[in-house]
Amino acid sequence: MRYYALVTDFDGTLASDDVVEGATIAALERFRSSGRVLIMATGREVSDLKRLFLRLDLFEWVVAENGAVLYCPANEEIIYLAEPPVEAFITELRNRGMHDLKVGNCILSTFERSENLILSAIRDMGLELKVVFNKGAIMVLPSNINKATGILAALNKLNLSAHEIIGVGDAENDHAFLNLCECSAAVANALPSLKEHADIVLQGACGDGVVELIDKVIANDLRDSEEMMLRNQILLGKTRRDSEVHIKPYDNAMLIAGPSRSGKSTVATGLMERLHDQGYQYCIIDPEGDFATFKDAIVMGGADQPPSLEEVMSVLKNPSLNVIVNMIGVRLSDRPTFFQKLLGRLLEFRGSFGRPHWILVDEAHHLLPSQWKPTSVALPQELNRLILITVHPGEVSSDILALTKSIVAVGPEPKKIINEYCLAVGDDLISEKMGSRDISLENAREVYLWTRDTREGFFFKPAPSSSDRRRHVRKYMSGELPPDQSFYFRGPEGKLNLRAQNLMLFMQIADGVDLDTWNFHLHNGDIVDWFQNQIKDRELIEEAKIIQSSGLSARDSRERIEMLIERLYTLPESSFLPIPGTAASPKASENVKSSEIRQSTNGDEFYEL
Repeated sequence: MRYYALVTDFDGTLASDDVVEGATIAALERFRSSGRVLIMATGREVSDLKRLFLRLDLFEWVVAENGAVLYCPANEEIIYLAEPPVEAFITELRNRGMHDLKVGNCILSTFERSENLILSAIRDMGLELKVVFNKGAIMVLPSNINKATGILAALNKLNLSAHEIIGVGDAENDHAFLNLCECSAAVANALPSLKEHADIVLQGACGDGVVELIDKVIANDLRDSEEMMLRNQILLGKTRRDSEVHIKPYDNAMLIAGPSRSGKSTVATGLMERLHDQGYQYCIIDPEGDFATFKDAIVMGGADQPPSLEEVMSVLKNPSLNVIVNMIGVRLSDRPTFFQKLLGRLLEFRGSFGRPHWILVDEAHHLLPSQWKPTSVALPQELNRLILITVHPGEVSSDILALTKSIVAVGPEPKKIINEYCLAVGDDLISEKMGSRDISLENAREVYLWTRDTREGFFFKPAPSSSDRRRHVRKYMSGELPPDQSFYFRGPEGKLNLRAQNLMLFMQIADGVDLDTWNFHLHNGDIVDWFQNQIKDRELIEEAKIIQSSGLSARDSRERIEMLIERLYTLPESSFLPIPGTAASPKASENVKSSEIRQSTNGDEFYEL
């Protein structure tokens, strides 16, 4: 199950002219019978709803007064999320001639024609209030309250996140909560502005549209509408043609494979960061403690303390928290058994709450060895949102490896990695070329994405992660590269042997050597070669090449190279911000099949996994 709850507006959505039809009520009952829950979000007061709609018992929670009040029909509990209206403000409005003002527990409501009067009173009294429109009516409420904040409070009660819900509405005050939902729908009678921003525009008006939506969810969890839901795509990187590569937030299982130190963790770390930035919960199973310093998650376990399954599950109940299960304190021989128990608990929890949205398994060949057969863990036929990381695909259990639909091959021999995978799952081996795409690495930072269903793939450069960039800066600016990876100033006659084991020493030594020595190494290509083979920073490499061929004097070219290094490698950590175009940006862009290129609505090319 992907969607666990439906949030629906009342007026103009569930109800037409205060009436909810019998067919709509029957659809709500079907939705509940499917194991899902209902939440109502309305501008009305609870007392009004009780009088108009006798089946509030179908809803787990009612978010009333535009987000200011929570009401639980099962036990009549009422929770106020805002302070009552200021009496002096009410008096002032009435003194100014407003006689159609309705006073709720937390909000005020009236007709749209009174907008200017209300705004002038708010300004004159210096109050922090806002006016919200609702198809000819207006509401006055605290500036931090809307339907979205009320729904978040209700979801907290249910241990659900906004990524497990669908929302449907019709009016201006529904924008906030529809933007919050994983999937947003607008009934046929909705305002044009709401339809424009909704993921799905329904054919039916009011209750008929809600019935239509419910039937789609029960039938197939809206799978036939996925092509329209593009705003939550997760960025992987960019192709050689500079087109973005995305995965769906509820995508198939993925394998990331390659030799040691080839960059597998870089791909995984960037992906986890972007999942976190968009509010998706993940759990990393970390046998060797390689993710212990990851900044966006709580680490459970350590060298002296094995992780507790109960504590892991307790933390995951909070949708905003991610977990790293550090197994380094678990004996090597006990790790596969511990992992099987953990995976069983995670899948059981996911069945109840839809989370964790993604599970990442590092060192999969150790935790899921080739001889492992799923006995104590009942694996579903489709295990989505799983990432396996391994050095040796052939040493991973074929039963779980067969569940993966895409492979990210990292390192200089992608064909070898993919063929090892194909042998393990019983598929035919791939040839040197797939279609017109040659499997030959052009850039050390590229990886190869191959999908099992299409048997096609392409190269892309993973979007950088902020933590990877920090590690990169520290390692190359002030760390110590081994002798065979260091730079040596030897001079045109080879009389020198000055070793620079990092960029800081490189600049210091460069300032001290004579200009002939600097010119020799620059124009011989030694400096660019070192940047390319050891530092592996594309921006550093490309700009150094420009300086090398610019014809500048030795003194000026040295100064330009030093300025370039200082700009790229001495930035404070606070400057590592989300890169425009990644999932941390306000808008994720479009998607496309991995085996083809299409045109998006704005003319850009894009890929989809």
